[in-house]
Amino acid sequence: MIKYDKDKVYRFASLQSSLGQELLEANNLKSLDSVILLEGDQLLTHADVALKIASRLGGYWKLAGFLNIFPSVIRNKFYDWIARNRYKWFGKKEMCMVPSNELKALFLDI
Repeated sequence: MIKYDKDKVYRFASLQSSLGQELLEANNLKSLDSVILLEGDQLLTHADVALKIASRLGGYWKLAGFLNIFPSVIRNKFYDWIARNRYKWFGKKEMCMVPSNELKALFLDI
């Protein structure tokens, strides 16, 4: 996502960090194996996050917005299916990205 966020709209926090844990606790989320998006007082999870982010990235990503015609139950099942298979389809990196100083500014908990 960092790669496609040309306007640097988003900020990031690891769910395992103290800030991430505070956000989960403040929103009554015990454990979550997903991306969350907090916009003001609205918290989005699963497919809703992916579609909101895609709609804001512009370009071909905006086309994903048509998936909003499906009920969230169906969107989330599709999201979970992709999440379960992503490493099989796209591979898994052996090492995480080490952010440059410019990218570190996008992280709230570094």
